Amino acid sequence: MLRALSLANDLYLALDEEGFRIHIAQASEGFHRIRVREQEVDRKDRKYGRYHSGSIWAPDRPTVFNIGTVPIGLALTEMTERVTMRYLNGDYHREDSMLIRSAKPWQLTHSWTTERDVPCGRFRVTAYSPKEGVDWSTSWQETNQNALGNLIPKIVDALKAAKDAVQCLMDAEDVAKARRKKEHEEWWEQYQQQEDARKTAQALADSRQQLAEIMERWGRAMTVERFVTDAEERLKCTDGERRQRLEERLRLAREMMERVDPLDFLESWVTPGERHRSRFA
Repeated sequence: MLRALSLANDLYLALDEEGFRIHIAQASEGFHRIRVREQEVDRKDRKYGRYHSGSIWAPDRPTVFNIGTVPIGLALTEMTERVTMRYLNGDYHREDSMLIRSAKPWQLTHSWTTERDVPCGRFRVTAYSPKEGVDWSTSWQETNQNALGNLIPKIVDALKAAKDAVQCLMDAEDVAKARRKKEHEEWWEQYQQQEDARKTAQALADSRQQLAEIMERWGRAMTVERFVTDAEERLKCTDGERRQRLEERLRLAREMMERVDPLDFLESWVTPGERHRSRFA
């Protein structure tokens, strides 16, 4: 940790001497931090962490500085190397460690080995574009023969020289973003028109269906009305106990009947325009 802080401090001071202010990006700037590879030698698989699926810690927002109007993101990462680990006495130890090399054969009887990616103490600096959609990055990593601190002047010069190339990529992304925005707006307008047409057709179909149901219900009410009216006329020709009994039944039937005025039925109808008002009519 102390060496990482020292390397970062040396790099930031070198950039500050060139007039570049290093800072943590504000959320409002909309910058993102790229995924930084931690393996010293790229491999097809990762074996970092207990179940080979661990991830290295990364800050929530990127560290950036500006070369004119061009933002550059920086990341300092301790690299990992693949080593053989031996399980012994409840823990894993490097196969080349003094503990394992000095162990007696009988002590290793119930142990086993596996491969893991572990921090190697060497660091890599990655510079990248934090602007969304701009694919640019470059990196410098130290070796046992060449410490990262010795590369700082070279890193600063390379970052200054990259300004024009990154600016071109940013301009191209702005053009592409404007094109994507226009295409999306055109697609959205077309989608809204199609959706509006669908809702208009649905409103018309629903309105027709309701009107047909209203007419059918009114027809049933008229059938009952004609039946009761005819029964009342026939009742006039009836007397005695039967007439009294049927008069009561007709009164109850009248109370149960719907109104037969078609205007009353029509008032409950919802027109197509009331169901959906088209924006494109």
